[in-house]
Amino acid sequence: MGNSISTNLKGVLFACLTATLWGFLPIFLKISLKYLDPNSIVWFRFTFAAGVLFIYFLFADRKQLQILRRPPVLLIIAALALGLNYIGFLQGLNFTSPSNAQIIIQTGPILLALVGFIVYKESLNFKQVGGFAIAGIGLILFYQNQLKGFIDDPDAFNKGFIWIEIGAIAWVLYAALQKKLVQKHPAQTLNMFLYGLPALLYTPTADFSAFADLSLPIWLIVIFLGVNTLVAYGSLAFAFKYTEAYKVSIIVTLNPIITLITMAVLSSLQVDWIKTENLDLISMLGAVCVIGGAIIAVFFARENKVVKI
Repeated sequence: MGNSISTNLKGVLFACLTATLWGFLPIFLKISLKYLDPNSIVWFRFTFAAGVLFIYFLFADRKQLQILRRPPVLLIIAALALGLNYIGFLQGLNFTSPSNAQIIIQTGPILLALVGFIVYKESLNFKQVGGFAIAGIGLILFYQNQLKGFIDDPDAFNKGFIWIEIGAIAWVLYAALQKKLVQKHPAQTLNMFLYGLPALLYTPTADFSAFADLSLPIWLIVIFLGVNTLVAYGSLAFAFKYTEAYKVSIIVTLNPIITLITMAVLSSLQVDWIKTENLDLISMLGAVCVIGGAIIAVFFARENKVVKI
């Protein structure tokens, strides 16, 4: 009994680590966009993460590198989807704030739950439908009210919304395929390819000269973005290994709260190195509905088994 509790705790802690890293991610991404273009940032994140995993397997378990020779077709599609997810979220973040981006991207888990119902024939109950409805109403409240704050440049906010939605849909495709692939292959082996293919594809679009002009503090931020990719997805894989999928999903869905709290603190400190915004009551209500609805939809779609990694 004690062992099962400690194993479950491991899963929860790994999920909390992923949520924390994803909570701070858009803030650091927003800062890095002042110094690098979106394609260069995405290229570095994928290259860093793929490089670390490749070196690890090269010395620790070389047979895992065989997946690079003949990757499954579904893995190639998943890698392309993840590459689109990264650039979609970052391009959207270019036009809007970290708080807005984190709320909008929550349509991802909601859409994934719908994919589970449609593709994997998972049962859909009234509580899940209620969760979808609450999240939908919240998104409308948040989006419509936040748009008033961008009255000077509404097109930019709309562009941000569309780009992030593209990123969310791409993430759903990646996650749905990863769910199938992880039943046959180790998660980190899959991750090596999932990072490696986009890294190669984004190489021609990266501005390498811009990296030469970065100061040490900005380099540390960019390296953090690479580490974030590697550790967040690695922790997520371990979380699924040690505890139920529904618990992991709920914890990870809470990551926008970290972003909102951090942005509120930065706003109160009146920092000048990132643009902050004050969310009014309607926006906050919309944000709570989006996050709460997503949690309800995920919780009542729970599977009472541990996913094998």
